[in-house]
Amino acid sequence: MIERTRSMKNFFRAVKLGTRHRFTLLGAIFCSLMVALFWGANIGTVYPVVEVVFQGKAMPDWIDDEIARLEQEIQQRQQWIDGQLQRPAEKPVASSQELKLAQFRQRADEQALAWRNTVRPWIFRYLPRSPFGTLVLMVSLLLLGTLIKDIFLMASMILVERFSQLSTFGLRKKFYRRTLRMDLGTFGDDRTANLLSRFTNDMNSVNQGINSLLGKAVREPLKMVVCLVGAALICWRLLLVSLIVLPVAMYLIARLAMAIKQANRRAMEEMSQLYGVLDESFSGIQAVKSFTMESYERGRFHRTAKQYFKRAMRIMTFNSFTRPTTEITGMVIISLALVSGGYLVLNQETHLLGIRMSSRPLGFGALITFYALLIGASDPLRKLADVLNAVQRSSAAADRIYEMLDREPAIVDSAEPEPMPSPFKQLVFQDVDFDYLSEEPLLQGINLTVKQGEIVAIVGANGSGKSTLLNLVPRFYDPTRGQILINNTPLSKLRIKDLRRLVGMVTQETILFDDTIINNIRYGSPHASREEVIEAARKARADEFICQFDQGYETIAGESGGRLSGGQKQRIALARVILRDPQIMLLDEATSQVDVESEKLIHQVLEEFLQRRTTLMITHRPSTLALADRIIVLDQGRIIDVGTQVELVGRCEIFQRMCQLPMRESA
Repeated sequence: MIERTRSMKNFFRAVKLGTRHRFTLLGAIFCSLMVALFWGANIGTVYPVVEVVFQGKAMPDWIDDEIARLEQEIQQRQQWIDGQLQRPAEKPVASSQELKLAQFRQRADEQALAWRNTVRPWIFRYLPRSPFGTLVLMVSLLLLGTLIKDIFLMASMILVERFSQLSTFGLRKKFYRRTLRMDLGTFGDDRTANLLSRFTNDMNSVNQGINSLLGKAVREPLKMVVCLVGAALICWRLLLVSLIVLPVAMYLIARLAMAIKQANRRAMEEMSQLYGVLDESFSGIQAVKSFTMESYERGRFHRTAKQYFKRAMRIMTFNSFTRPTTEITGMVIISLALVSGGYLVLNQETHLLGIRMSSRPLGFGALITFYALLIGASDPLRKLADVLNAVQRSSAAADRIYEMLDREPAIVDSAEPEPMPSPFKQLVFQDVDFDYLSEEPLLQGINLTVKQGEIVAIVGANGSGKSTLLNLVPRFYDPTRGQILINNTPLSKLRIKDLRRLVGMVTQETILFDDTIINNIRYGSPHASREEVIEAARKARADEFICQFDQGYETIAGESGGRLSGGQKQRIALARVILRDPQIMLLDEATSQVDVESEKLIHQVLEEFLQRRTTLMITHRPSTLALADRIIVLDQGRIIDVGTQVELVGRCEIFQRMCQLPMRESA
């Protein structure tokens, strides 16, 4: 029960996002209400057709006959009542109960007569005088009512779709904004396919649920209420008898709703797995083909898709029970009404099993209209079964979305941030430890001071913590112990945006977007002019090859820069950083995946750009190491030696091995 409440709470949080568009919401509800009213009014035309037209009368004839009949019945009953009241108490003909019942029916007939006398002048003034004319009027009203109802229905559907799309639009933006705010460690824990599944499949489910909630879930109950109110006006006690089975049906539907929600959540998890398989096989298509693993990937996809198929069939199994439940409930209601109403009308009774059902015996026309209204109420009940699956699926999807949306990033701004120190003098690591939730620290006791304009290289074996050390500078992660300072201000006291504007980063895996080259260079400096972009490209030795493309700077780089070579991508990444003009440069194996010619060009770029710029770089290339003022040697997360290239070659065994590796590779 708690889980169900939480799920629906999350769903209504998504709905709430659209309530700021109040006119759309109110318009949708108003249109649904009008659809319901005209639905009931159209069914109500059954009464004059059956009671008047099919008796060969026009409305003026019917009202006169009704008034004459009621006057005669009232007069005869009043004579009988007066006769009973004048009899001696010791010689009664009727019981006191019969007398009270007669008096009650007399008052009901007098009220009916008064109402008919009130409407009689209007009927004679405005309604046709022939049965066929009355029939034509009723049919015309039915067609007009249907037309108006359908106009409101169209407006309702448009407004409901607008509301659901606006709600999902707001949720999608909020989810994306929160996802971008999350720290880098979160993206390591959450697979991209899992996020994409929530952005697409789950968001669509929420949209369909909101559409159903504000559409059919509002419109159909209103139609049902209008019909039930109409039936209650005819005979509310008979209506209660007919609806006696409704609580049992509602209990069964509620149980089915829980099962449908749980099955939908599992299906969404399977869909996330399916996204994962697709993402891995398509992004690694080169490995798949080179190792001829197509059949293996087909098998993996088949197993995951089969699991989703099973979940989908389980949902349909549960959903298939809802339609029979609602239809059987509707049939039982109609059957009870047929039997009970038929007994009352055929025998002109006002009591059923000793319980009073009405003040006056029901007429044939009233009973047929009562049946028509019940049938009109059962149709919306049947349609609500279709709403059930959509709302439960949407509830499960909202759970999965808000499960991520409610998380807070581990890396946040200080409650009272301090201004960025100016001028920048030094970057200081004080007793820094770091680990990724494991018992073994990845970095231990890091103490390091990097002066303004100093170039510091970091070397070490794989897994020694080099990249992690660099990632602490822009606060992709925070140390688990110790602190990092700019001048005397801890990084945690600075605004993240201010800090990251100070830092430029080029990584081993160049990150380019499926956009033009000029926009890729401008990424991070969106207000830079075209001339500034071209100048940065020239400094990065990229302008020459860019101009060789037919579209020049407007050339699309392709997904992940797939249309460019490794050296070209790396020089564009350098141009991006040069344009940003950071005070602190972070280079993570920036030349490890490029050819010799590109490496020489990139080395020239770095030699010029890093002058008087504070730099931390990870590299094992001797040519790049030659740019460093100092070299830090890391081993198992600890700094084991610091010195120049010449000093370390003579005394540090690990550094010696690092230098020998590139020479072997070039040989």
